[in-house]
Amino acid sequence: MSLFEIPLRTLAGEPTTLAEYSGRAVLVVNVASRCGLTPQYEGLERLQKTYADRGFTVLGVPCNQFLGQEPGSAEEIAAFCSATYGVTFPLLEKSDVNGGQRHPLYAELTRFPDADGEAGDVQWNFEKFLVSPRGEVVARFRPRTEPEAAEVVAAIEAQLAV
Repeated sequence: MSLFEIPLRTLAGEPTTLAEYSGRAVLVVNVASRCGLTPQYEGLERLQKTYADRGFTVLGVPCNQFLGQEPGSAEEIAAFCSATYGVTFPLLEKSDVNGGQRHPLYAELTRFPDADGEAGDVQWNFEKFLVSPRGEVVARFRPRTEPEAAEVVAAIEAQLAV
């Protein structure tokens, strides 16, 4: 199954797919509101604002699998992201990224290795997967890699040049 075909739901519960972003580079990030890495929302939003007009989108996926750091409802998550970090990028419904209830999107994303050649489970909140405009996973960045790190920006810009 292509990444573009996997059924998804927006944070508001509306059906969607990654096909909506066909032709755009997409940085898929599992996010959480009560994590030590939550300030990464700032960098993600700056990436969104910097590159949106060039064919790029950040796509946040709230996840409560890591020490219950995203316990809120869809409404609470949306309010937090908007009020605290001014998030304008789209958010999907809260989903599992690991384990038996892993969302099919993450079943596909986690097959892709990071820079050290390690594939498999998401390590923590704010793990990042870069999907090409053609719907292929092209890069994976572990949680502690800042959204605006040189390697992330270079990978995004390489996809925008395609």
